[in-house]
This record gives sequence, C-alpha cells and structure tokens, in this order.
Amino acid sequence: MLTINTRSRSVCNGLSRRDLLRVGGAGLFGTSASQLLAAESVRAATGGRAKSVMFLFLFGGPSQLESFDMKPSAASKIRGPLKPIASRTPGLLISEKLPRTAAISDKINVIRTMTHPHNDHNACHYIQTGHAWTRTAANGNDVNARETDWPAMGSVVEYIEQHSPGSHLRDFPDYVYLPNRLGHLQSYDRTGQYAGWLGRAYNGLATDIRKKSKTDNPFFRACDDKELDFRIKGIVPETEIGLDRLDRRRGLLEQFDIARREIETAKRLQDYHGIRQQALSLVTSEKIRSALDIRREQAALRDRYGRHLFGQSCLMGRRMVEAGCRFVTVLWDAPDGYSWDSHRTSADLEKHLLPGFDQAYAALIDDLDQRGLLEETLVVAVGEIGRTPKPDTSAWGRGHWSHCFPCVLAGAGVRGGELYGRSDADAAYPAENPVSPEDLASTIFDSLGIGHDIRLPDAQGRPVPMLDRGEPLRRLFSNA
Repeated sequence: MLTINTRSRSVCNGLSRRDLLRVGGAGLFGTSASQLLAAESVRAATGGRAKSVMFLFLFGGPSQLESFDMKPSAASKIRGPLKPIASRTPGLLISEKLPRTAAISDKINVIRTMTHPHNDHNACHYIQTGHAWTRTAANGNDVNARETDWPAMGSVVEYIEQHSPGSHLRDFPDYVYLPNRLGHLQSYDRTGQYAGWLGRAYNGLATDIRKKSKTDNPFFRACDDKELDFRIKGIVPETEIGLDRLDRRRGLLEQFDIARREIETAKRLQDYHGIRQQALSLVTSEKIRSALDIRREQAALRDRYGRHLFGQSCLMGRRMVEAGCRFVTVLWDAPDGYSWDSHRTSADLEKHLLPGFDQAYAALIDDLDQRGLLEETLVVAVGEIGRTPKPDTSAWGRGHWSHCFPCVLAGAGVRGGELYGRSDADAAYPAENPVSPEDLASTIFDSLGIGHDIRLPDAQGRPVPMLDRGEPLRRLFSNA
C-alpha cells in the first residue's frame, strides 16, 4: 500500500514523524522561527509559461548510447547491441526500444549534452537541486540526506507557494514525490529530494510503496490495485471519521502550538497558523482524496500507461498536476540495486527499462496533450549521470559517466521536434552547447516564472541566492 512517507525521527515535544503522518501533515512542519521571519512573498512575474513541472527522474543513469544519442557509425566496441530507428525529429536516431517515443518526438526537445564532473550517484543531489554535491564521495555509504543539503527544486517551489499571496487558500501541496522516496527501496534515504536547510516545512508530500520480497522489482512487473492504493493512510471520507478522532488529530496539532513558544510576534503566529491550517486540510480535503484514487481512471488509459509502477506513477503524476500541484517528481528507483545503473548487462534495458519508459512517457505526453495540459506543464525526463562509451562487460554493461548524457523536455512552450547540443563521435563529451545541472534548474525555474533574483533564507535566516550560476535555455521554447 502507498502511504504518506517522511523521514522517521522525533521532532519537538516528542511528537514523532509518524504522528505527523496520522495528522496528515507530512512535510508541512519543522521550519525554524528564523525561517518564518525571513519568509516573504517571493513569486516573481518573469513570463513563465508553465503552471506545473513533472520531473521524471530515472535514477541510476540511463545509457545515452542505448536511448537518445545512438552512434551507429561508431566503432563496434562503442555503439552497443541495440539498433537505431528513425523519429519525427530531423537528425534524431532513437533506440529501437523506444518506438512510441519516436512517434511523438515532434512534441519533445532532446538535450544531448548534459554534463558535470560528479561521476557517481550522489549527483542525484546535483540534478534535483541545481547545486553540486558538497560532501566527499570517498565514503560510498555517505549517500543519505542531511538537513544541511541544498533544497530540492520542488521544495523551493513549495516555499515560494507557501509564502505567496493567497497561500492560505491552497488546498493541495505544491511538491509531491511519487511513488516512493529515493533510495527507500534500498534502505537508503538519498540526498537531493528534501528541503534541506530550507526547513522540513517544505519537504514534498511523498507516497511510499514497498517491494513484495527482497528480489522484487515493481518497476519490472504489473502491480495490482491493492499495492497501488495511492490514498493517504489516515485520510478517509469525513463520514468515516468520528468527531473524537478528528479532535485527537487536532490535539496533535495543538502539541505543535505548545512547542512553538519561540514564535512570539503576531507576524510569526500568522505565518505559522497558515502552515498549521495546510496540515489540517490534508485530513479533510476531498480534493486530495479524489486525486490520489487512481481507481477513478479508466482501465484502458491505465493500460496505455502500463500497469508497472513507473507507468501508474506517471498517471498519478498527471492527476496531481490536474489537481493543481506545481512540482511533481516521478521516480524510477533501483529496487534491485541496479536497474538504470546498468553495470552488469544491457538485458534489463532491452526487456524492462526502455520499453517501460517508452510506454509510460509516450502515454503521458499524449494524455497531457489531449487534456489541454501539455501547454502549461513542463515535462523533464533525466537521470543523474550517463554511461561509459566503452562497456565494462561483454554483455554491454556500462559504467558511470557524467560527462555527457541526455535530458528530454516537453510541454510549456518547448519547441518540439528539435535537438539541442551535439556530442562527440562516441557520445563521450559535448561537442557543442554543454548543459549543466545549474542550467537545467535555471530553465525549470524560468519556465515556472520564478525569477533568478529570488533569495532564500538559510538555516540562520540569511538570504542566499536560489542558484549560484546557470542560465535558462530560453531558445528551447517557442516564445523565446
């Protein structure tokens, strides 16, 4: 079963994160008074076209040579076992395992030159925040999130929305993470997905699905409705909640009031009460309950997306966007420890990974388009790294390679049927127009209309730039 998930730790007054779960306030508490003091109305009108972002995160590092940057003229030791096929985009040869994506390539823009120097999976912080990893990667176990990390892009959006005029009228969170927290299926809690020093109040609402067994991979198989119950545990129709139970939930919220004695001024109280009310709305919102019930979708549409976990999560992500959520991350995690991290062999790429992505991605783009949502939804599909041009194994397993990998954009005015950037003959390095994670983050924020002059309060309440560097790739958009 999918339930709201947060990191399990106690917070003020001994109230556990599990208690927050019961209240329905996952990700809506824990900000410091200094952060509340620093909070301002920070939405900027920069002409952004996107109302929402769907960030499809393919954790592990998809191979560029088996997907969007195939090199059929390269040496046999480079080009790999898969054949290229034509697409609707001039100059784009695409993997034979992506036929549906090839058929809709007139709606997408393929960046072939994502690049950065952090050649390991801790780059999941970089790609989700726009800020380079600052801890050493020498210790391979140093992968879990800390409250000193930079905030995820989704957390920045959540912060801005919470402190914009009319935020008290919100009935839906603006940062959602599906279908599970990054790393939880491997017993990790990986960096880059949380609000970090911005404060726990801006963590995303997250669902959580568990494997059926140690060797299970729900991304590789059809999932039944019992395990795809996206409804929030503890949020049931009001007719099923007795007043005594609702009072107990309010009582838990009151514990926070008692613990927040550091909030002394009326301005602080006003800000805090807004956060408190948002938490309570999770308990009573029919809109949230309805949006999280995937069973309301027609069976034929669910089949189009694919009944595997990624397909159903993409469909749920569309429902989140439809409900008004501004930033939705849909994760393809590595329950087997490998998946997109294809060191061993290309077999899973051929059988599960590429076909599963192809099915879900094409269905998502078409579905958004048919509903009139594509023009206002920026869809980003990317991993944190790519794969080595030369294989590590005779079965075409490839190692980590962060120096050149693809990112695919669609919607929100993106110029479809085009390519951006060119790699060298082996898809090893950018030959022109390199794109950094900072550039990607800047492009995403710019599309949302979030100005680059925004300052965020750090853990001490000091204003810091939202991004250190990076330029939005406005030429990728039709209104450029």
